Amino acid sequence: MDIIPAIDIRLGRCVRLSQGREDAETVYDADPVAVAARWTGEGARRLHVVNLDGAFGRESRAMDILKSIVASTPARVQFGGGLRSREAVRAAFDAGADRVVLGTIAFEERQLLSELLREFGTDRIVVAIDAREGVVATRGWKELTGQSVESAADDIRRSGVKQILYTDIGRDGMMSGPDLAMLGQLARTGLAVIASGGIASLQDLGSVLAIGPQAIAGAIIGKALYEGKVALPSAIALATIRPGDGAPAGQGGGI
Repeated sequence: MDIIPAIDIRLGRCVRLSQGREDAETVYDADPVAVAARWTGEGARRLHVVNLDGAFGRESRAMDILKSIVASTPARVQFGGGLRSREAVRAAFDAGADRVVLGTIAFEERQLLSELLREFGTDRIVVAIDAREGVVATRGWKELTGQSVESAADDIRRSGVKQILYTDIGRDGMMSGPDLAMLGQLARTGLAVIASGGIASLQDLGSVLAIGPQAIAGAIIGKALYEGKVALPSAIALATIRPGDGAPAGQGGGI
């Protein structure tokens, strides 16, 4: 399972939001490229880079930052935030993204989603299911679609998507623990699930791992890394434990 540090970019800086709110921002570094180098230096093999300005429908220089991150680090980069057209998706791939994370267009333009899956392949497209109280939210987490997470996952799977990223927005940046119940349900859909939101400790990570290493493909960690609550090398070590290695998932690694 991949342990994936989050690098959220707003106004060119590395920040974290609480519950997806623009007015609840903490700036952690003025140089996202340096942050990427730090996480890859500590062992990250994949980074989760988000263009928050794009998610909120604004112009940004995040694509240039993406290019610099890709050029300066060995990690694979998944990139999302405001990718709401074919041209934007192509630009992200041209900038060096290994895969893209799509939210709004996956729910508003299902035909375009199908075309992108055919053009780029199911291994390079991840659909973000962001939810408030079990209801999918789009357009910078501001608009509720009225569709439940379970229904959305079923629709997305039938569209040919193989990978999803699930975030409980209410937990994101709050370090209140992941939504284990919903992650467990999603793990039974046959989709590869990336867990996001609320991971605050190695114990939280162990609980996510315990859901099932075959279904949970990765875990994104943000605020807990930036505030020193989780050490990235320890998280990576925990995620690489396999049955028979001396500790079952959810134990060891300092828990």
